[in-house]
Amino acid sequence: MPHWRQAKESAIWLGLLMPLVLYGANSLRRPKPAILVDQPLFQGIVYNRQVTDRPRPQIIHIIEIDLTAPGLTPLVTPGYQGTALNPKDQKKWESVAQRTSVFVKTHGLQLGINANFFYPFREVTPWNYRPNSGQFVNLVGLSISNGHQVSEGHADWPALCFMEQQAELNRNGECQDGTHQAVAGNLMLLENGQPTEDVKTQLVHEGHKPYPFNVAALDATGTRLWLVQADGKQPLYTEGMTLGEVTAMVQSLGADRALRLDGGGSTTAAVSIQGDIAHLSTATSQLENSTVLQLLNVPSHAKVPGQERPVANHLGFFAQPLEP
Repeated sequence: MPHWRQAKESAIWLGLLMPLVLYGANSLRRPKPAILVDQPLFQGIVYNRQVTDRPRPQIIHIIEIDLTAPGLTPLVTPGYQGTALNPKDQKKWESVAQRTSVFVKTHGLQLGINANFFYPFREVTPWNYRPNSGQFVNLVGLSISNGHQVSEGHADWPALCFMEQQAELNRNGECQDGTHQAVAGNLMLLENGQPTEDVKTQLVHEGHKPYPFNVAALDATGTRLWLVQADGKQPLYTEGMTLGEVTAMVQSLGADRALRLDGGGSTTAAVSIQGDIAHLSTATSQLENSTVLQLLNVPSHAKVPGQERPVANHLGFFAQPLEP
């Protein structure tokens, strides 16, 4: 066999086997799922982890946030301030893709999750995807960071708006004057504590399909926020929730309104915290002053467990450490 043909066949086999090798290696690094109940992370932020094998393997992360807690302040990813243009329509790019853990570290936050849907997006293999970290992206729906609008709102993309120690979910995709931070999603799950007509319609099409979910929910006062993330796309470990299941879950928490944010392989929650919290998370890295940056969940980007996806924007929180 000619050397060039042998090299070609070896390259083909390597391309076929590499995803399996990456999946297997990362699967072995996943922690054994453990239930956590009312674990305080910071002042005003409590973490719960639910683990079940029925009706399928599921790992669900519930972060409950008291927006009135002293020192608790939200932050949305600031927009890109350069002059680069989108070559398709000459519109300025709105953001630069980065991983959620990098967002938390860069801004000195205590907690961060991914938020808006975005484009362009491509996911083919672990090495063939877009955006990569540092690439330009645009957001879908409203985004406001520190009072400055990053992306325009749209009536089909409901908005989560943060004012002083309070938030609201608006179906029309707009926020009132004085909004400090805002992100957007694509589907209202609850209104007045009940599933919306939009959800009932969607259940017909995707009611039985498990998927990684990322949901923000508010109580009737707008002072209590739940961030609910369901890991998925990982057979026999965590396969996700159906739309009906995640809607019922946020309803059971006592939420009045709930919104689906960008989920799937984008679903990520990262924390920066001091102390021994090895039981909380998956990937960890050491920061200054004995602070540990780690993921609460196990994302699955490009079908590789534990791999973070660079995304367009995030919702984060500054929070005070727990009292001794």
